[in-house]
Amino acid sequence: MGLLASAQVETTLLVLKLAFLILLYLFIWRIVRSAARDLRLPQESMILAPQQAASSGLLAQPAARELGRLVVLSSPTFDDGESFALDSHPLTVGRASNNDLALPEDEYASGRHARFEPRRDGIWIEDIGSTNGTFVNGIRLTRERKLTPGDVVRIGETDLRFEP
Repeated sequence: MGLLASAQVETTLLVLKLAFLILLYLFIWRIVRSAARDLRLPQESMILAPQQAASSGLLAQPAARELGRLVVLSSPTFDDGESFALDSHPLTVGRASNNDLALPEDEYASGRHARFEPRRDGIWIEDIGSTNGTFVNGIRLTRERKLTPGDVVRIGETDLRFEP
């Protein structure tokens, strides 16, 4: 009877070892499958681009410093001699009220007409799809152009002189 009991114990231990190995392999297989699924999904980065950090309010906005002025020479909307500061932020001009410089009474200005954009090397102007065009010193813009002191910009019926 001792031999039979010993054989049963060994068989039971063998079955338990095999069950343990099967459970171990199942556990490892689940971990690998979960890791593979995580690698296939797009991951959210914890690193923010400067624009994302600024838009979410994590960065202090630098104080806007004046880089030049636009002085009104003639306009159906503004008084002659009135001036507008150009700082480190782009400035849009057009007839629509959502522009930084709105020209509601200028019938020849488009809703979104032109954009003044500060860059490291100066102030640039760009026509942003206007119907009647944007002119600098009487020449219609066909691409972006850097402004120089004294340039006269015509947007619709509004004439603006750029001063540094």
